Amino acid sequence: MTQPTSRTAEIRTLAKAGGGEAERLLADLLCDLFAVEARNVAINHDQYSLNSLNGFFETDDGAFFFKFHQEEGEEAMSGEYYRADILAKAGLPVDQPLLMSVLPGEQILVYRRRTDPRFSDVLRALDMTDDAEAREKAVAAERVLSEAVLKVYLDTLHPVSAAEVAAEPIHRLFYERLIDPPAGAYPGGRLSRFYVGEDFAFPGLTLGWDRLSRCRFVVNGIEYKDGIGALFDAAHERLAPARLADAGGVVAHGDAHNANVWYEEREGSARLAFFDPAFAGENIPTLLAEVKTTFHNILAHPFWLYDPAVAAERYEASARLEGDRLHVTMDFEPSRVRRALLEVKAEALWRPLLAALKARDMLPADWRRVVRLGLFLCPTLVMNLRAGATSHNPVSSLIGLSIAVMAGSEPVAGEDAVTRFLDAIDPGRG
Repeated sequence: MTQPTSRTAEIRTLAKAGGGEAERLLADLLCDLFAVEARNVAINHDQYSLNSLNGFFETDDGAFFFKFHQEEGEEAMSGEYYRADILAKAGLPVDQPLLMSVLPGEQILVYRRRTDPRFSDVLRALDMTDDAEAREKAVAAERVLSEAVLKVYLDTLHPVSAAEVAAEPIHRLFYERLIDPPAGAYPGGRLSRFYVGEDFAFPGLTLGWDRLSRCRFVVNGIEYKDGIGALFDAAHERLAPARLADAGGVVAHGDAHNANVWYEEREGSARLAFFDPAFAGENIPTLLAEVKTTFHNILAHPFWLYDPAVAAERYEASARLEGDRLHVTMDFEPSRVRRALLEVKAEALWRPLLAALKARDMLPADWRRVVRLGLFLCPTLVMNLRAGATSHNPVSSLIGLSIAVMAGSEPVAGEDAVTRFLDAIDPGRG
């Protein structure tokens, strides 16, 4: 059966080329869907729009902001985008769209235009230049949001069936990027297109996928148990939707990276509010609910994922191969604001959530593995990390793949920042 044409996919493709055709088609789409006459359509070109498109337009009724997430092959996938009312009904701070379409290939949200910055932009400025007062305000806002999210998780935590879990669209961010849906061939999807059979250029070293996928990474002297290929295989097995019902389900945004969060500063304090709930759901697997947020708002920064050119200017990284071990030396470090955000995420959300799962006898014995595999898939499948494939260069590629392995694998010995984070949230410790 032929799948319907995705107009949002066509618009995304044309937007990369420029020339105004994407804006014209977007105006036509808005007219067809909502009977609005859009003028001055402008598409934003920012580093956070990896799988989405956003921008502005005007009508006789004022100025508006639009956004849509477009996943390749979405018409053949399970689940439904944009159940925007779920989060509001659960009590989460979320900006409700004025207009919404959930038609396959034509899924788009329209909001009244704001002057507030996105939280991602606020934090990027702090990555560039630390400001103690601004940092404390931002971290305090994150704590309030994390506490609100935790309350919703605890209030909505419930047993779920494999079928209920499988129906959630969040799997498009994880499992379904590993396969070719609907048949489910593995390796497929982005994994196959991005990496399998390709060459990887690092500073001073180039490796093919067959060799790299089997290498153990040794990053700044710490060796990791699992290579990239083994981590993808483990994720394909353990993050299969049918396997993720064991920790129950919650109401969650599912994709609350900070480019989907408004930063509302009023009278000396700040408040955060979600938007673009493309992957919101009522039966989100509990252990996946905060994974995207944790990685993309903290471990992906500063710069290496979203600003690879800046990363290459600021950091140094080198690689050498010894047998089946890839020795990586790099001077990348998280900024003060990202370290503070990780502490908040551990204290205000992850640890009490896992404690509640344990108290209800819903915490799988391998919860650390599940969380790690989810963290590993965040950077590797959100965009192509190979140098020269898109925006990445040899330095950012090596840093990115190293951090992905650090997130996904336990060290052979010793500890690193991810190990300390997992120890801090482990309800069986302390």
